[in-house]
Amino acid sequence: MAKILVVDDSETVRNRLVRDLEAVGHEVVEAIDGIRGLRSLETNQDTDIVISDVNMPEMDGITMCAKINEKEQYRHIHLFILTTEFDQDLKVKGKRAGVKLWITKPVKMPKLIAVINKVLER
Repeated sequence: MAKILVVDDSETVRNRLVRDLEAVGHEVVEAIDGIRGLRSLETNQDTDIVISDVNMPEMDGITMCAKINEKEQYRHIHLFILTTEFDQDLKVKGKRAGVKLWITKPVKMPKLIAVINKVLER
């Protein structure tokens, strides 16, 4: 199973993701914004996947993903965005930041878990 960092300022979203991802065997670490997400990676360098919202205080998810993607030691991490945003320009910006998957809320957890499993198989 994987170690997954969930970064979202919504406690409800984080709690749901943590509960559902841990239920299928993943280890989950949480952060409430991009700055705390980056700090969390410093102590959890064995993270496999980051699932982040876009709109958060302090540092947005796309900026955080770009900073993760810049660092060689984090290049193995798969970056996902989970957001209500569906603007094409934001998706392009996310792709440039290293985001591999853009998922719009509300997410169907079986679908997200299937995607996670597929990414981990590679």
